[in-house]
Amino acid sequence: MFRKVIVVFILSSYSVFCSAQQVRPSKSSEIYRELKTLKHLPKVLYLAAHPDDENTGLLSWLINGQNVETGYLSLTRGDGGQNLLGTEQGAALGLIRTHELLEARKLDGAQQFFTRAIDFGFSKNTTDTFKQWEENSIIADVVWVIRTFRPDVIICRFPPTAAAGHGQHAASAVVAEKAFKLAGEKTAFPHQLKYVNVWQPKRILWNTFRFGSVNTTAENQLKITVGQYDAQLGMGYGELAGLSRSLHKSQGAGTQSVAGVKTEYFSHVAGEPAKENLFDGISKTWTSQGNADIDQSLDQIISNFNFNNPDLSLPALLALRKKVMALKDSDLKKDKIKSLDQIILSCAGFMGEVVTNRAEAVAGDQYSFRLNLISRAPNSVVLEKVKWLNTSENFNRKLSKDSLITIQHDIQIPADAALTEPYWLSKSPTDAATFSVTNDTLIGLPEAESPLNVLVDVKIGSEKFQVKLPLSFKKLDPVKGDVVEALRIVPALELKFTQPLYMVKENEDLHLSLNVKVNSDQPFSNGKINLTYNGERLGGADVNSIKGKDLTFDYIIPKARLTSIKSNQLQLDASFVADGAIYNKKQVLIQYPHLPSLQYFAPASVNVMKGDIQANVKKVGYVQGAGDFIPEFLRIAGIQVDVLKDEDFYGNLNESGNSNPNKLSQYDAIVLGVRTNNTEKNLGRWMPFLWSYVKAGGNLVMQYNTNQDTTVDQLGIYNFRIANKRVTEENAAVTFLNPNHKLLNFPNKITQDDFKGWVQERGAYFPDQWDAAYEPLFEMHDTGEEPLQGSTLYAKYGKGNFIYTPLAFFRQLPAGNVGAARLFLNFLSAQKN
Repeated sequence: MFRKVIVVFILSSYSVFCSAQQVRPSKSSEIYRELKTLKHLPKVLYLAAHPDDENTGLLSWLINGQNVETGYLSLTRGDGGQNLLGTEQGAALGLIRTHELLEARKLDGAQQFFTRAIDFGFSKNTTDTFKQWEENSIIADVVWVIRTFRPDVIICRFPPTAAAGHGQHAASAVVAEKAFKLAGEKTAFPHQLKYVNVWQPKRILWNTFRFGSVNTTAENQLKITVGQYDAQLGMGYGELAGLSRSLHKSQGAGTQSVAGVKTEYFSHVAGEPAKENLFDGISKTWTSQGNADIDQSLDQIISNFNFNNPDLSLPALLALRKKVMALKDSDLKKDKIKSLDQIILSCAGFMGEVVTNRAEAVAGDQYSFRLNLISRAPNSVVLEKVKWLNTSENFNRKLSKDSLITIQHDIQIPADAALTEPYWLSKSPTDAATFSVTNDTLIGLPEAESPLNVLVDVKIGSEKFQVKLPLSFKKLDPVKGDVVEALRIVPALELKFTQPLYMVKENEDLHLSLNVKVNSDQPFSNGKINLTYNGERLGGADVNSIKGKDLTFDYIIPKARLTSIKSNQLQLDASFVADGAIYNKKQVLIQYPHLPSLQYFAPASVNVMKGDIQANVKKVGYVQGAGDFIPEFLRIAGIQVDVLKDEDFYGNLNESGNSNPNKLSQYDAIVLGVRTNNTEKNLGRWMPFLWSYVKAGGNLVMQYNTNQDTTVDQLGIYNFRIANKRVTEENAAVTFLNPNHKLLNFPNKITQDDFKGWVQERGAYFPDQWDAAYEPLFEMHDTGEEPLQGSTLYAKYGKGNFIYTPLAFFRQLPAGNVGAARLFLNFLSAQKN
C-alpha cells in the first residue's frame, strides 16, 4: 500500500523515499485531497496513551473534511494489553498494534507517532503511572514530536483526572500539557535543537466525551459538527472512522460505521482559547504568510484538476515547486515539499519497486533483484541514473507511457547490514517501562526507514528527484495475488529451543532440544554449541560442518546438576560459536492476514520450571477463548488437551434429545480460555452441556471475562457479577481465606511463596457480587484500596466443581512462574481430591 513520500535535501536534487515497499501513485481523489491539504497550513496533533484511544471520527473529519494535516501520537504501542488474535504478549503485541495503527492510518489518512513509553498494563492513577514511567523522558519525547511535526493545535483524548478511567490515560494529558508549554522554550531539551527548531502550538484542548455513564461534555464547551457525507469517499466521516478503528483487531475494537453528523466537544487546557473553531487566530493560508502567489497557483491547479488525466497538472505543479523551493522559511519549505513531491510523482503515474523472490536475506550474500519502473504520463519522466547499493548506472531514458521497464541486477547485501527488526526492539529496554532507542532522531516514528535502498534519479520537466526504493520481496499468492513486503535481513544462523517452556520435576533429568537453522549459503565449520545458565556452561556440542540445512540437537541436564541450582525458575541461554562469530538469536515471526510479515529477534533462551509441580489430571478439554498459552502449557506438563468444538457438545445428546454427560465425562477437567464469553459465539448453546458435565461429577475451570460484547448473560452455575475490579500490583499481598481448602492443598501445597515473581498484575475483572453458594479463596488489593475477594470463586454443584478465576494465569504461565503453575494445576485437579 502507498504511504506518504518524504523528502530529504541533498545538494541540488531532492531525495524522495517511501516507507512502503513500492512507490505507487495515489488515486485521483487522493491527489485532489492532497492538493487541498497543501493549501491549508494548520496542523493538528491528537494525543492519547494507547493505540485504540484515538478518536477516528474526529481524525477522519479533520483530514478529509477540513483538509488539515493531522497526526495521532500514542504514548505507547499497546504492549500491556490483551490479544484476541493469538498468544503474542508484551513486545510482540506492541509490534502487532503498531502495524494495526498504520493500517488504520492508511484509511483515514492521519500520520502516526509514538514515544518510548512501554505499556505496562492497567494503572489506576497518575501517581501509579509515574512510578513506572520516567515522566521527564516521556515529556521530552512529546516535545520532540511537537518540534518535528509542528502542530498548531494539540487535542488530548483524556483529562489529567480520575475521569480518564486509567492512570496512563490521565498521564497522557499531564505530559501533553507540560510538553505544550516546553516545546517553544530553547532551554527545554536543548540537545534536540541540533536537529529541529523550537515550536509553540497555539492551543491545547481536551476532546471531552461520553463513555458509558461518564459524561464530561457541556454545552458551554467549544462544539464542532463532524460525520458529514463526503462524495469522494462515498461515505460519511463517521462511517470511515468505523472502518479505520475496526482494524484494531488484536484489541477486539470493532466499531460500527455510523452514518450521520454528530457533535464533538472541546474544553480549553492551555494557550490561546478558541471561541469559534479549532483554528481561531491561526494563519490558515499561504496569503496570510505573505505568499499570495502560491495560493493563487494552488487555486488554479485545484480548479483545473482533471480526475481522468492528472498529468495535465504537471507543468503547473512543477512551476509551483520552484516557488515553494524559494521560501525563506526552511521548516515550512521542507514540510510542504514532502507533500508536493508526492503529488507530482502521483500525477506522473510513477511506480517503482526493487524486488526479489526471497523473503529473507543474509548480510554479505548476493541475490538477484528486478527493478520495475513505469510512468503513466506521456514523455514526462526520464530515468537518468540508478545507484544500486554499491554500483551506479547511467541511463538517460524516457519512460514511455504505460510501458514497464524491468532491469535485472545482482545485489550483494552489505556485510554490516543490520538485522530487520523494529528500531525500539533492537536493544534491551532501558527499564521495564521505557524502550531503548539507539538513534534519538528515530523517536516518534512508527517504524524506521529501510536502510537498504536502490536510488533512482528521475527528471520530470526540469526538476530532478531521487526516489528511494527499498529492497523488497515479491511473490504471487494464489489467494491474495501479488504480495510485496520488506526484504527481511536475518542472521546467517539462528538458534531456537523446540519448546517455548520446559518443566522438570524434582529428581528428574531435564531433556532439551535445540534447533539450529542455517540461512546463509556459506558453510559453517568447527562450530560449538554452548548451553549456559547465569553465564556458566552446562554443556553443548561440537559441530564439524553445517551448510544450508536445519539440525536439532538433544541435550540432557542431569538431575544432580539441577539440584545444585537453588532457583525453581531458570533461564537457559544457547549460543553457537563458529569462525570467530557468536550467534545467539532466535527469530520471532508474526504473520496475520491483515498485516505484513513482522519480525524481530530475541535471545536464544528458554524458561525452565523446576521443582515440585504436581498434576493429577491426564486429559483436559479446552474451550478456546482469546489467544492464550494455556493449552500449550498443559501439553508441556504432559496433559492431553482437546480443543472442544461444536460436535463435541452436540454429540452429547442421548436418544431422548437430552444432554448426555458421558462424552464430556472423559475429561478430568474442562477449561474455558480467557474472554471465552466475548469471543465464542456458540458458548450460550454449550453452557447447558457444561453444567450437566459438572453436575455429573466434572470439573469446570473458567478464566476471566469482560462485560464487553458478551454471549451469555449468566456465566456461572450460580450467579455472579463481573466488575472492573482488579489488582494491578503484581506483588500485592495475598490472604488465604481458608488455608485448608482442597484447592490450596492438593496436589500442590500452596503457600505465600507461590505468589512471588508474578508479572504485570494479579488479575482483572474480578466479580464484586456473587451467590452465597460460592466460596472465595483469596483476598488481595492494591495499595490504599479496599480488599477484594473475587480473584477466585469456588462452588460445588451436584457431584462436581465449578471454579471462576480471573487471576492472570495467561500472563504468568508463559513467563515460567512456578507458583502460578502449581495453583492452576490444583484447580484442574479439584475432582481428583
